[in-house]
Amino acid sequence: AGAEERRACGCCSGMSWPCCCEAPGTKKKAACPGLGLFYTILSAFLFSVASLFLKKIEDVHSVEVSAFRCVFQMAFVLPGLIYYKTGFLGPKGKRIFLFFRGFLGSTAMVLLYYAYQVMPLADATVITFTSPVFTSLLAWIFLKEKYSLWDLLFTLFAITGVVLIARPPFLFGSHVTGIEGSYTNHLKGTIAAITSTLSAASTIVILRKVGKSVHYFLSIWYYAVIGLIGCVIALFVLNEWRLPHCGRDRVFLILIGLLGLGGQVFLTKALQIEKAGPVSIMRTMDVVFAFILQIIFLNHLPTWWTVGGALCVVASSSGTAIRKWRHSVKKANQREI
Repeated sequence: AGAEERRACGCCSGMSWPCCCEAPGTKKKAACPGLGLFYTILSAFLFSVASLFLKKIEDVHSVEVSAFRCVFQMAFVLPGLIYYKTGFLGPKGKRIFLFFRGFLGSTAMVLLYYAYQVMPLADATVITFTSPVFTSLLAWIFLKEKYSLWDLLFTLFAITGVVLIARPPFLFGSHVTGIEGSYTNHLKGTIAAITSTLSAASTIVILRKVGKSVHYFLSIWYYAVIGLIGCVIALFVLNEWRLPHCGRDRVFLILIGLLGLGGQVFLTKALQIEKAGPVSIMRTMDVVFAFILQIIFLNHLPTWWTVGGALCVVASSSGTAIRKWRHSVKKANQREI
């Protein structure tokens, strides 16, 4: 009987069974159904509002906004690093991967913020949702993961959506309507958004390569530190460092940092209690929020080309997420058998 009392349970990390959640007579705490999806929607909303504030800021370069965001990330992560005693450099064999994760992740953030400033909010948001498609392609190239004909079809759908949003003159003529400012800025924003998406997809591939050998906080720490160093250097080179003249812009900068951090926290919480497939599909609500906020607060109606491109991109990203989800469920069932 004593040996039976001292046995460990896998669901409670080695606790003896009188304290175990599966002990006789112990009530198991029921998870709230749909809580993970609610966290995902809340995360998408916070990210969208942060993007709206970025559009409202005047005379502040996207690199400077990214620097403020990195400062908020560092302030949030530093207590976690001290608490979990992970150190600040990470395992020796993983530091090069962490460096590139930080460099590519911060580059993706700067380019995305630039795209938000020079092109319509909904257009930039839609382009970023091609990330799952490019992640599958890069994982096939560098990690030798499976890449099927369905993945190729979803990639073509995503490229079609980007073309509909960019509307290059050699396909759509010289008179392009429904853009903000000049077409040159629109094209620059499109290129920045695509490059940001490729950088973000490369970051995910690197994180898959590293796996669980590096703590999540350490990964964010590299992202924030390298991003801040790169932003400060870029600001001095571009001679763009300046504090906002308007008190409203200063408030917006603080809110962008807080909302971006909140979006990251709720997205992480969602992935902890919900499967990645439903979370990836529900994240497309970010596109819906971007369209709504753009219409209400920026008085910019999207064109039918943008709507068509959004449908193509959302279909491709959702299809990729569903396929990955079904594949992971199938593998889990095979392990149980």
